[in-house]
Amino acid sequence: MIYADNAATTRISDGAFEQMLPFLREQYGNASSQYSLGVKAKRAVKQARKKVASAIGAEASEIIFTSGGSEANSWILRCVAEFYHNEKIHIITSIIEHHSVLKACRALEQGGGVEVTFLSVDNTGRISVEDVKAAIKHNTKLVSIMLANNEIGTIQPIAEIGQILCERDILFHTDAVQAVGHIPVSVGDLQVDFLTASAHKFNGAKGVGILYKRSGLELSPLIFGGEQEHGLRAGTENVAGIVAAGYAIEESMAKMDESTKRLQAMVYCTVKGILARLPTAQVNGDAKNCLPGIINFSFEGASGEALMQLLDLKGICVSTSSACNSGQDTPSHVLLALGLTEEKAKSAIRISYGRYNTMDQADTIISAVCDAYEKIMAHH
Repeated sequence: MIYADNAATTRISDGAFEQMLPFLREQYGNASSQYSLGVKAKRAVKQARKKVASAIGAEASEIIFTSGGSEANSWILRCVAEFYHNEKIHIITSIIEHHSVLKACRALEQGGGVEVTFLSVDNTGRISVEDVKAAIKHNTKLVSIMLANNEIGTIQPIAEIGQILCERDILFHTDAVQAVGHIPVSVGDLQVDFLTASAHKFNGAKGVGILYKRSGLELSPLIFGGEQEHGLRAGTENVAGIVAAGYAIEESMAKMDESTKRLQAMVYCTVKGILARLPTAQVNGDAKNCLPGIINFSFEGASGEALMQLLDLKGICVSTSSACNSGQDTPSHVLLALGLTEEKAKSAIRISYGRYNTMDQADTIISAVCDAYEKIMAHH
């Protein structure tokens, strides 16, 4: 099997897995218990929090562990709306955000009291800093723009937007789920108030999300109960998962430069190889400002779904769009935002390489994609 859908999830690294095991078996104490078994668990969570914080240039006290990126995104948007529940507020986001942000924004709009501006993007999927500036109103309280897109890999000008919002004292959130562990991320450089990430995107375990909240900012508790997660998210911690997240983020940081070069080379070869055989194929996104491992192709006259299934029969995993809305016959909202026709958007597949992919696998994918496309076209 060749797994090339690393933007959906990644295989847990061997090291992260090894680090997890003791906390599932011997060291299974509850981190809130007072005896040594519990104290060891608490210490392990504390260590992991420090590692995560240092990887994004934050303080350990600014990190909250959640169950994932979607939970963290929802929490921030709801909290801001709740905080200003007595006044009419304005939120700015983009039309290519992850569904956890888009749906939360739509729900807030429907609840009344919140007006949302959904900014459009250019044909490479980039947001214009000028558009953000122009959309700001007297009652704009929050801007939420993803750092890098999950379907096309385009990286947004977050630091420039952060600069503008900082001067105007408007809260800024970036969904960095696809970016953390893959490109350098510093909350200070980006000038964000909130940042969200997810361990299973950088070879950690599923079920662990990361929420950075700049110190001094208020969040209302998501879950009431004990004092876990600074009293904001009660419930026994997922100690093993949190430990794996701390290990995985450090490991990703250490491997980042080498990994980036390798992934970029694989992407370059894949694009070159596919376009050489299928000149009508089109690469979607921004060739310059993009994550190292993601490529999104449209194939004239074919269905992305059919391509994906043919590749699956050959033991190759790729996706048609984000994992969150695959299985529905709706074209990707991201690709439509780039200006693709509905038919073009439905003909797209995303190949996302990760740590365990090799150049040989990329070669196999090139011929498999071309063969699959030719097979589909022969039946038309």
